[in-house]
Amino acid sequence: MIMDIVAGVLDTARRSPGAVAVIDGRGRPVTYGELRERVLAVRAAVTVSRPGEGVLFAVRPGPEAVALALGAVAAGGMLVLVDPGVAPDVFAARMAAARPGWVVTESLLYLLSGPLAGLARRRGLQLPRLADPVPGTPLRHVYTGPWLPGVPRGAYRLRRGPAPEPEDGAGEQDAVVVFTSGTTGQPKGVVHSRASLARGVDMFRAAFPLGPGDVVHTDQLMLGLPALMAGATWSLPGSAGRFAAELAERRATHAFAVPVRLDAALRAAGTLPGTLRHLLLGAAPAPPAVLRRAVAAAPNAEVLSVYAMTEALPIAVATAEEKLACQEGDLLGAPLPGVGVRIAEDGELHVSGPHLARRYLGGPPLAEVPTGDLVRLDAEGRLVLLGRKKDMILRDGVNIYPGLYEPAVAAFPGVAEAAIVGLADPETGDEEVVLAVVPADGYDEGRLRAALPGFVDAGALPDRIVALPALPRSGRAAKLDRAALREAVRA
Repeated sequence: MIMDIVAGVLDTARRSPGAVAVIDGRGRPVTYGELRERVLAVRAAVTVSRPGEGVLFAVRPGPEAVALALGAVAAGGMLVLVDPGVAPDVFAARMAAARPGWVVTESLLYLLSGPLAGLARRRGLQLPRLADPVPGTPLRHVYTGPWLPGVPRGAYRLRRGPAPEPEDGAGEQDAVVVFTSGTTGQPKGVVHSRASLARGVDMFRAAFPLGPGDVVHTDQLMLGLPALMAGATWSLPGSAGRFAAELAERRATHAFAVPVRLDAALRAAGTLPGTLRHLLLGAAPAPPAVLRRAVAAAPNAEVLSVYAMTEALPIAVATAEEKLACQEGDLLGAPLPGVGVRIAEDGELHVSGPHLARRYLGGPPLAEVPTGDLVRLDAEGRLVLLGRKKDMILRDGVNIYPGLYEPAVAAFPGVAEAAIVGLADPETGDEEVVLAVVPADGYDEGRLRAALPGFVDAGALPDRIVALPALPRSGRAAKLDRAALREAVRA
C-alpha cells in the first residue's frame, strides 16, 4: 500500500522525532518533531470549506514552506502555485481559473506587495498584491512572521502549539495545481491529487535507495518528499555558487541539479565530496560534456538523468554511462515500473500511469498525456529522444529533428554545447538550418564541419555554423530558449 504524502511524513516524525528532517539554506537543522508540530499547527489554522479548495501559496523556500505546504494539504486544501513574477494579466487569469479561498504567505511578502511595492519593483521584485489577489473576492489569510504593515485585517498569525492529528488523507483530494503556460486566455494548470503525488514519490524512492542517515540536497519537492517519507534529511540549497561546498558541509549522499548549473558548479569546484552516492540531473537535457564532467567529479556516485514532465513525475531514469553510449538521439531510459507509454503514428510519446496528474484545471479527467517529445524504443525497450514536435525543422520537404543530432555534435572535441534551430524564409517558409555551438578548448570550425557528415544525416547538415559564448536559457530550470537562440543566430 502506498502511503499518502502527508501521512507518510507525519508517520516518520512520530517514529523519529529527534532526527533531522530539514536543513535550511543557512545550514540550520529542523527536527522531525518540530516539523510535525508546524504541520499540525497549519492544519488547525486552515479550515477549508470543501476538499480541494484553492490555497494561494506564496512562501520563500525553507523549512517553513515545507510545513505550510504539507499543513495546507493536510487541511484539505489545494496548493495554487503561481510564479509571482509573471505579468499582472497572466496572474489575474490564473487566479480567475483557480479561484482560491485562502492565502498562505509571509508577513514580509504582504509588505513588499503592498506598502513597499514601489520599492520592491525598483529592486526588480514584482509581486501581485497578496492582500487582495482576486479583487472583489473575500479571501481568508494565514501568515507567518511578525505583524507588518500590509497584513490584511483579520489575517490569522500562525502560532505553534498542540494540535490534533489529521485524519487519514483522502487520496483523490486535489493537492496542488501548477501552471505551465503563460497564456492569459486559457491558463494551463496541472492538477495533482494526493494519490498521484504519493505514487510519483514512491516511484522516485524505488529508483534510488533512501533511508535514515541519508542527506538529499535539492530544491525539488518531488525529491524532498521521498527523503522525508524515508526518514532521511532534506537539505535545502542556500547561496548560489556554493553547491559543492554545501554538499561537503552537510555530507550529502544524494543531490539534484539542473545540468547547466551543475556544469557551472563543477567548473568552479572541480570535484564533489566522496559522501555522494547518487547525483541526479533533470529539468533539461544533459549534454555529453556535462555528463562526463559529472562522472569525473563524483567517482563514488551514480550519475543519473531523470526524464519527467509536470503531468507525470517521473517517467524514466538513465545512467550517465548509458546516455553516453547511445549513438543516435538522447537516451531517456526504460519506462519506470507502472509508467505506461504509447508512441503515436507521428512518433510522439504519450504517457499514463497512477502518478499521472488528475486533470488540467477546469478539464476532464486525464487517461494519458502527450509529452510533445518524439521518441523511439531501442532493442532493450528503452526510450530514445529524437526531438520535440515543436522543434522540428522543415527544409526542402525533409523533416529535421534537432534532438537526433545535438548530443553527437556536443560530444565532438572542442564543443561544449550545441543546438540546431531553423530560420524560416518569410516568403517560402523553407527553413535555413543553423548549428549554434559553444566552443571549448581546441575548437576548430573547419574540423567540425568536415566531421559532421559522419553523425548528421545529409538532409540535416547545417547551412551555417555560429559560435556563441553561451546558449540562451530561461526559467528556473534554465532550459534552452530556442526562440532567443533563433534571434541570436539570425544575423
